Amino acid sequence: MENQVYKKLKEFKERHPLTISWRIKHHAKVIETHLNPGETVTYAFAAQKNDSPYDIFMTYAVVLTNKRIILAQKRLIFGYFYTAITPDMFNDITLKSGIIWGKVLIDTVKELVVLSNIDKKALGEIETYITEYMMEEKKKYSKEA
Repeated sequence: MENQVYKKLKEFKERHPLTISWRIKHHAKVIETHLNPGETVTYAFAAQKNDSPYDIFMTYAVVLTNKRIILAQKRLIFGYFYTAITPDMFNDITLKSGIIWGKVLIDTVKELVVLSNIDKKALGEIETYITEYMMEEKKKYSKEA
């Protein structure tokens, strides 16, 4: 069976071919190993995790699950980088659009995650998925408090 994360990343790349990303199959495998039981992938996209339009070698897979946002990168030789953003850590999202590419800035309690070199036509789609998910999850957190 094909990796569900890789399948969603491929679909994103087909819809938005100007997005710069490399080795998405390897990055997807890192995320697959960290999915918890009962956690399903609802949306995925690829981007460069940096603020520079010239640095095109920091591709990350970004996945929205029914529980959190996961970012992962398989390193070239060994190891990987992995970040999970839970709804309680999420503050807001900012979009920046240029001539060809755009950026998504995810503000969390601890850091600002900058995702760049994304096809600017994908920005609306990404914003919709993340915002809708976070609004629903934040409602659950306010009920529990």
